[in-house]
Amino acid sequence: MNISGLYYNSQFLARVYSAVATGWRDLIYSTPITAAHGTSQVQHTAPGTSSSSRIVLKPKTTDEVSAIMSYCNEKRLAVCPQSGNTGLVGGSVPVFDEVVLSMKLMNRIIDTDPLAGVLVCESGCVLQTLDEHLNKHGMLMPLDLGAKGSCLIGGNVSTNAGGLRLLRYGNLHGNILGLEACACYMRGSTCVSRERGDIRLRIYMCVCIQVLASGKVIDCLNTLKKDNTGYHLKHLFVGSEGTLGVVTKVAIQCPSLPKAVNVAFWNIWELRERMSESQTAEGYLFKYDISLPLEEYYSIVPAVRERLKDCNVRFVTGFGHVGDGNLHLQINTPDFDQAVHDMLEPWVFDYTSKRRGSISAEHGIGFKKAKYLHYSKDGSAIELMRTIKATMDPNGILNPYKVVC
Repeated sequence: MNISGLYYNSQFLARVYSAVATGWRDLIYSTPITAAHGTSQVQHTAPGTSSSSRIVLKPKTTDEVSAIMSYCNEKRLAVCPQSGNTGLVGGSVPVFDEVVLSMKLMNRIIDTDPLAGVLVCESGCVLQTLDEHLNKHGMLMPLDLGAKGSCLIGGNVSTNAGGLRLLRYGNLHGNILGLEACACYMRGSTCVSRERGDIRLRIYMCVCIQVLASGKVIDCLNTLKKDNTGYHLKHLFVGSEGTLGVVTKVAIQCPSLPKAVNVAFWNIWELRERMSESQTAEGYLFKYDISLPLEEYYSIVPAVRERLKDCNVRFVTGFGHVGDGNLHLQINTPDFDQAVHDMLEPWVFDYTSKRRGSISAEHGIGFKKAKYLHYSKDGSAIELMRTIKATMDPNGILNPYKVVC
């Protein structure tokens, strides 16, 4: 998509200023944008994945998100929703000159209900902050990640993040209770949003239907544990990586805090976290997040070692979550080595596919794996994904070049 900067002018900034009511301090405008917004952990696996984006918008309310999305959709400006930038596949970083929509200022905890076991918050809340808050109420978050100190819940939802507690409490498809979605049905530049006091999850979509002039709200909101009525539309957005909408608020079903903790298991997890940090400290690290059937779980590390035996490789390791088949495969070289890269990709994905595994266990597809999606999804499934994307975002402005390309 060509967004050459034609609307990065006084008109654009005036519209943004009117949308972001808190003023210019919530607008970052530079050439190019800072590394904090233009790169992520994908840099460790894909050197050169940076952007020429010149603007970062930091809304504090749902209405501000609505106004920004309306203008960008009207002017066909691509938008890259961004959370904590802790992913490994480039899903949250701009590829070219997209407008970056940072959710970090939308960080309010809205409601905590210990009786129902439900937390309602904005998408910019840090995962660890939410977990510590819930602990005071005798609950905990159903997910726990190594990056919990910096990742945001909106990003977790958008990537269907897993982590340490997945085997016990399930993934976010089972823990998100309901949603409300604001659709930009447009003729001209109308974008309508609606606030409700009992909102549980709100997502912004750009759906252009030329015959309508006003916005419509898709309301699938409830907090029931059982609701078997029609299509469960919320599941479209969990794991969609910002390609179908922007998560602004979320309600999560939260389990009770355990009465005891297994110290030995906790120490093993701490060791696992330190292992990843130590391997990143020196040299270059190729990282792969895959799932394999349990009978194949230990096969890929020796296979990679054999394949790279003649290359300048320091070590090949694998660690992860044996209970759910998630393996973190890591290959360390003194510096980035194109020959090693070419030996690994797409070989790792092909190896995984032939064993009926997944090329992405918990980090999503993003930009880096978009062209390899066919190793895990049938062509008919990918075509259906493209149809859904085209229906919900016909102008293609939402996180382009990601997931389905």
